[in-house]
Amino acid sequence: MLIDTHCHLDFADFDSERDELIERAHEAGVRQMVTISTRVRKLDSLLAITDKYPSVFCSVGTHPNNASEELDIQAENLIRLANLHDKIVAIGEAGLDYFYDTQTPADQKTGFIRHIEAARETGLPLVIHSRSADEDMIEILTAESGKGAFPFILHCFSAGPDLARAGIELGGYVSFSGILTFPKSEEIRAIAKTLPTDRLLVETDAPYLAPKRWRGKRNEPSYVVNTAEVLADVHGLTYEKMAAITTENAFRCFSKMPRL
Repeated sequence: MLIDTHCHLDFADFDSERDELIERAHEAGVRQMVTISTRVRKLDSLLAITDKYPSVFCSVGTHPNNASEELDIQAENLIRLANLHDKIVAIGEAGLDYFYDTQTPADQKTGFIRHIEAARETGLPLVIHSRSADEDMIEILTAESGKGAFPFILHCFSAGPDLARAGIELGGYVSFSGILTFPKSEEIRAIAKTLPTDRLLVETDAPYLAPKRWRGKRNEPSYVVNTAEVLADVHGLTYEKMAAITTENAFRCFSKMPRL
């Protein structure tokens, strides 16, 4: 069994075959999925998917590349929404993205800290997007953890060893996507090898970043199998063992998500 801890099943890429791709995920052993929010105002579309498919859960939050669109949403709004529905099992994704120059760092930081407050209050894991922002991310996570612990995931990890180390030291999880499988990702695999297995998660970030076996295709939850295979190899474990480890980690991290 595997859990795809981060995908975007509400995206239009999947409109024509959502039933089929969820069935393919089940056939591949991916028994549960978390479809991740990028805009709070689109939460209804996520909930409609989770209501239709028992194996799909979701988060609530604003992607950093959409930060300025939802600066009116406060931590208390996120907390209220997170408590509305049993299928909402996480906060985010939120964070910092300095690779794309679409939002100011100030707006991203404002939104990010509100999401941290919501994660701290609800106990739901914060799904963190961090790209080209390692120093600021470490600074914020360290400062905010000093105000009170909160669960979090460094999703689609492609950063440096310092951020990975800080995330683990602060009690977070590190999630690997298809990037881990790319031939040029030796540094990411080297970082993954240093991390304790009880903090590892796997994801697709579908429809993006299909792993090596399906490189060039639109990604989907069933493809997370290839990422888990490579992560197993990095740690010198069997695929079955790594699948069991990451599944247990996912249930521990997403503590609101039931075992189906």
